Amino acid sequence: MSDWAQKAEDQEISRLVNCLEIKKEDDKDKFEENADVPSAAETSLLLKIIRKGLVESNLDLEVQRKDPKSPLHSVKTFEALHLKPELLKGIYAMGFNAPSKIQETALPTLLADPPQNMIAQSQSGTGKTAAFVLAMLSRVDIKLDFPQVLCISPTYELAIQTGEVAARMAQFCPEIKLKFAVRGEEVTPNTKLKDHIIIGTPGKILDWGLKYRVFDLKKIRVFVLDEADVMIATQGHHDQCIRIHKQLSSKCQMLFFSATYDKEVMNFAQHIVPDPTIIRLMREQESLENIKQYYVKCMNEEDKYNAIQNIYAGITIGQAIIFCHTRKTAGWLAGKMSSDGHSVAVLSGDLTVEQRLAVLDRFRAGLEKVLITTNVLSRGIDIEQVTIVVNFDLPMDAKGNADCETYLHRIGRTGRFGKNGIAINLVDGEKSMNICKYIENHFKKTIQLLDTGNSDEIEKIGY
Repeated sequence: MSDWAQKAEDQEISRLVNCLEIKKEDDKDKFEENADVPSAAETSLLLKIIRKGLVESNLDLEVQRKDPKSPLHSVKTFEALHLKPELLKGIYAMGFNAPSKIQETALPTLLADPPQNMIAQSQSGTGKTAAFVLAMLSRVDIKLDFPQVLCISPTYELAIQTGEVAARMAQFCPEIKLKFAVRGEEVTPNTKLKDHIIIGTPGKILDWGLKYRVFDLKKIRVFVLDEADVMIATQGHHDQCIRIHKQLSSKCQMLFFSATYDKEVMNFAQHIVPDPTIIRLMREQESLENIKQYYVKCMNEEDKYNAIQNIYAGITIGQAIIFCHTRKTAGWLAGKMSSDGHSVAVLSGDLTVEQRLAVLDRFRAGLEKVLITTNVLSRGIDIEQVTIVVNFDLPMDAKGNADCETYLHRIGRTGRFGKNGIAINLVDGEKSMNICKYIENHFKKTIQLLDTGNSDEIEKIGY
């Protein structure tokens, strides 16, 4: 690349980064100070750690290809991918019987020759990690004793999580060597790594590749950016990723995976990934058929609590998740329900990761029947016994508008595994009513009025 072209490239990257930073600060200023909002990195960690397996998804995907001559196809079986027998054996040993939606769509492209770049977005739990790990393992040439695959995650825990998936999938391929580039792992400068795959965090990888030069970034064949939205939008991470990216060969296959991409992040990703195949979730076509949605008119928080009491008195509830906007409301509600004899757990942003996982484990084991939580975790909890979700406060974005994505993930905590579920929205004024109507119009699914003062009406929703 010429000096002029490099300068233009740097200027465009700087402009895109500035757009991301301006948007992030603008949203931060506009959002309520007491809203319980997790950092993107810790949310990504929690989403992955609490999942006890990858869930089959029926979601439709939008696929965009830069090359119109490149045929789009999908696979319904792992055998159709013509994998190495050892990898196929590893996949089945992990409990995968057939590809999920994102896997059947992405894997043919991920494994194609010549290698193709990809930007993929699909919600947590649909099999993204297994898809790119399979691509990573498939690209390894065991005859070469140097790093060929590089996978970057935003946190130590996520890097370890990905490495564990890779190790399990490669359990019948002992010749494939994995190396973690994370805190606690040290290397001797000027030595040469002989491992095939490096999985780590950006700072450590930058040190190993550029400062200590224990592996050659130019020889990397596959570059995976996991939780790409976090990596791109988080201050510090994007600078490190850009420095690593610039050292890669033009022939390196680049794979960006994430659960979400906003407009600015997607623009940035497309700028630095040449001619990618783009796979995106089509949110409006996500199925809500098995979830009955209701709203209850309330006067205030006390009235909301009375509505919950009436619902509990009228129908049999296995386990319930109640979403609040703030920690204060969550604490108040937990106190009220506990004093009335309900076994309640609270999950909010003031807990450590370890404490949150302990709360979820207890809830999953059925030791508490009600989980009261904030937006710290609106997705990723797969518990079959959850029969009802209550939006004590309707979800809003940073500008105070209806947050349809969060709503979808919230009510999706019920109706798991194809079973029927109930979602109840407590509306206490004109603003929340407008949000409820907006969500109804957005998903084109009726949210019915429920009179919690009518016991016969409450009993009907339980059938």
